[in-house]
Amino acid sequence: MRIGVTFPQTEIGNDPIAIRDYAQAVEDMGYAHILAFDHVSGANAGSRPGWSGAYNHEDAFHEIFVLLGYLAGVTKTVELVTGIVILPQRQTVLAAKQAAAIDVLSGGRLRLGVGIGWNDVEYEALGEEFGNRGRRQEEQIDVMRRLWTNELVTYEGTWHRITDAGINPLPVQQPIPVWFGGGAEATLRRIGRMGDGWIPFGGPDEETAAAMERARGYAREAGRDPSALGFETTINADGDGLDGAADYIEAWERIGGTHLVVSTMGCGLDSPGAHVEALRRFREAAGL
Repeated sequence: MRIGVTFPQTEIGNDPIAIRDYAQAVEDMGYAHILAFDHVSGANAGSRPGWSGAYNHEDAFHEIFVLLGYLAGVTKTVELVTGIVILPQRQTVLAAKQAAAIDVLSGGRLRLGVGIGWNDVEYEALGEEFGNRGRRQEEQIDVMRRLWTNELVTYEGTWHRITDAGINPLPVQQPIPVWFGGGAEATLRRIGRMGDGWIPFGGPDEETAAAMERARGYAREAGRDPSALGFETTINADGDGLDGAADYIEAWERIGGTHLVVSTMGCGLDSPGAHVEALRRFREAAGL
C-alpha cells in the first residue's frame, strides 16, 4: 500500500517557503506521494442563485502544473500526482508538454490523474466545450500517449489534428501513467479500456468494491491485465479518520486498494505547520 497526502490547496496559503517546507516534511515523514486538486477559475456564487458547486472564486488554487513543477524542484523522491487535472478544459498538446516537463524535471515522478470535472463556468472561461468533455477526454489521452512515446506524430481525430510534429523533451516514463477520477459507469469503462488506475469518491465499502470489480471486468474485455490497475482512496486526518486509521487502511487493501491519500483539508487547521503536524499524528495513529 502506497500512502500519500492531499496537498491542502485551499488552505496552504501563498508563501513559497511554507509550501516548500510542507512538501519536504511530507517526504521526510515517509509519505509516498503528494496529490493536488485542480481548478483554474472560480465562479462568483453571489451572482448565481442556487449555486451548489464545491468551490467558488473565494477558494484559492495554485495552478496544478506550475505547482507540481515547483514541488519537483524542492523534493527528491515523493511522487507528484494530479488528482485530478480537468483535462478537457485544457489544450491537449500543451497539457502533454507540461506533463512531460514535470516528469523530466522530477526524474520520472509524475502520475497524471485526469477527469472531466463538473464546473461549466470554468469550461466557458477557458473556451472549451462542456457537453462533449467525456468523449473528447478519451481522444486527448490517445493523443498525449502518442506524443509522450514518439518523436514525431501524425494524427487525425475528431477533435485533434497533428501533422508530423512532436514535443521535446519526451517524458522519462514511457508513457506517463494515467489514472481516472469520477464514479460514472462510463468512467469505469474508460479505466478498463485505457486507464492505469482509478481515484474513486468512495472508500472500502461494498459499493466501491463492486465498482472496482466492474473496472477490472472492463479491462479483461479489452484484453488487458486487470491486476495491473491501481485504486486510490482518501481518509481524513482527524476524528474518525484518526481513530480508525489502521482498520481503514487494512479494509482498503483487502478489497484490492493499492494507494491511499491522507487529507488534512477541512480539518480546521490554521497554518501549513498545523497540516504537517496532523499528518504526523495520522502516521502514529495508523502505526506507520
